[in-house]
Parts: sequence; structure tokens; C-alpha cells
Amino acid sequence: MSILFHDSIFGPLKSRRLGISLGVNLLPANGKICTFNCIYCECGWNKKGKPTGTLADKEAVEHALEERLTTLRGTELEPDSITFSGNGEPTLHPQFPAIIDSTIRLRNQYCPKAKVSVLTNGTRVFAPSVFAALQRVDNNIIKLDGGTLHCIDALDQPNIQFNLKAYIDQLKRFNGNLIIQTLFLRGRHNGVTIDNTTDEEVALWLEHLVAIQPKRVMMYVIERETPEQDLEKIDKKELELIAEKVRSLGIETDIYA
Repeated sequence: MSILFHDSIFGPLKSRRLGISLGVNLLPANGKICTFNCIYCECGWNKKGKPTGTLADKEAVEHALEERLTTLRGTELEPDSITFSGNGEPTLHPQFPAIIDSTIRLRNQYCPKAKVSVLTNGTRVFAPSVFAALQRVDNNIIKLDGGTLHCIDALDQPNIQFNLKAYIDQLKRFNGNLIIQTLFLRGRHNGVTIDNTTDEEVALWLEHLVAIQPKRVMMYVIERETPEQDLEKIDKKELELIAEKVRSLGIETDIYA
């Protein structure tokens, strides 16, 4: 069973990582659009062909967000984070940079203590306007699910050309102003064993972190139903052992298990 969001503004929800999170979905309500097809994605598999729904309009998103922030302001549900996630990759929206700007303005007006967060797979960071927009938010949370291209291909299944070296080089250009998110798991997909917790994968992943120097790393495990059923949830003790290796590099690290 996949989870899809049917409104451009949804929640607020209690997030493991972000507290009370008011969600923003810029993608169609009836299907996922993403440059990855992750085997663990709570939104399910990418459909063959594009969803028939339309993308959220910038003005409509702005209006809906303003209404919701007005309602939530001063209540116990006032958000800790306004979070771009939803049905796929939010940075694919052609008006993403402009929507970020209007969101920051509305946040400042109605809920100035809230952070603006973007959960992204990072494939659009090569676009200058997207890169600049991500620099303007409080939490640009960018995916890095392994140390090798082989592992990332198996876990995230990019449906675009993905060059790991070029990707790491681009993340270095944030000069530390980013958060790396990594989901650790073991399992099988299409008869192939997948494990990003091996000594080799973790060692190479750590090398990438040294090169990127993010301000924080968020490590987490499977929490909801996944489209691939043959996956193993890593326990907290094992995740903590990997986290200690990151902390030894002087990088702030949070685990969610």
C-alpha cells in the first residue's frame, strides 16, 4: 500500500526528523513523479507513464499555504517545519525556486520560528536555479544512500543518467550548507542482494561525507510499508555503530530507528 498526498498542503504531521511538519506537495495527487524509483519509497513505484493530474500552480500553493499558516499560527500545531516532500521529487516543479521564495516570505510573516525544509534526492542540484533555491532554505536535506554507484543504482534506481563523482562534486559546492540523509537497509530486489551496511559501502560513504562536509547527517531505517517486500529493517544498535563513525569525523549526526 503506497502513501500519496492529495492536497498541495497536507498535515501537519509528526515527523521523526522535523517535529511538527506542515507538508507541501508540488506534484500530481494521483501518482508519483521522481527521477529515482527507490525500492523503499513510501509512495510506491513510479508508474509507467506520467500521472494524468496537473502540477500544483504557484499561486494556488501560495494561497493554500497562507490559509493554513493563518489557521495554525499560535496553536499547538504551529509547525516546526514547512516541508517540501510529497509525491516524488519536489525540485522537478518548474516553479520550484519561486515557490521557495514565496514560502520563505509567508513563513516570516506567519510562523517565523518554523524552518523551511526540502527533502530531495539531489538529482536537480545541477540546475543553477534549484541549487540557489536550496541554499536559501533552512534545511536542504539531500539523499546519499551508499558509497558505490552500484549500491545507489540498486537502492534508488535512477531513471536518469546518474554520475556519482559529479554528484559528490556538486554537493561539495554547498560548502557545508546541507544535510545528508541516508536510509540503511539490507534485502533483495529482482534477485539481487542489496546491503549498504557492509564495511566497503560504509567506508566509501564516509569518504564522501569527508569530501562534502555537511552540517549534519540524518540516518534512518525503514518505518513504513515499502514497495519491495523483501527488505530488512536495520536495528538501532547497528545504526548507532555507523553513526559513531560519522561523529568521529566531527560531523553532527542524528539517527532515527
